[in-house]
Amino acid sequence: MKRMKKFFTGMLFALGLMVAGEVNAQTKIGYISSQEVVSIMPETRKADSLLTDFRNALVQNATDKQNAFYAAIDKFNKDSATLSEAVKVVKRTELTKLGQELGGEEERIQQELQKKQQELIQPINKKAYDAIQAVAKENAYVFVFEKEALLVAPPAEDILPLVAKKLNIKLPPAGGAQPGAPKPTTGGKP
Repeated sequence: MKRMKKFFTGMLFALGLMVAGEVNAQTKIGYISSQEVVSIMPETRKADSLLTDFRNALVQNATDKQNAFYAAIDKFNKDSATLSEAVKVVKRTELTKLGQELGGEEERIQQELQKKQQELIQPINKKAYDAIQAVAKENAYVFVFEKEALLVAPPAEDILPLVAKKLNIKLPPAGGAQPGAPKPTTGGKP
């Protein structure tokens, strides 16, 4: 009876390994660089252009404020001999307030740029994510990993060509960058 139980347990274990191996053999695994998908999308180039225009407008506005501030200081210095002490105090207070506002201008520009960038990139990221999800489902990929996060992984397929096709985007030739696409950075990940 004990022998029969050991034999039965051994058979179940072997059968389990065979089934697990069969399931594992049928599991499709893919990987993709979502950053690369976003970088080849035409919407990204348009968003980059809009962001550059927005940044230039913010910088121009800050420059105009700075020039107005310097002009106000010059006017105050020229007119100060003819102004009463009470008017001088009011003008100095106004100039101090303007100077403080200008001091926070760079931080405000950065905040506005980040907000605009999020506003522009969010729909692009969603479109890329939806395309990746659709490709995974259509091609029976059980797992799709972020390429940059993998150090060691089981054999898998790069699904970038499938996602590019889904988005109707022509991939640049291997090793070549698409015009207007951001250049890869060398810092951070290998």
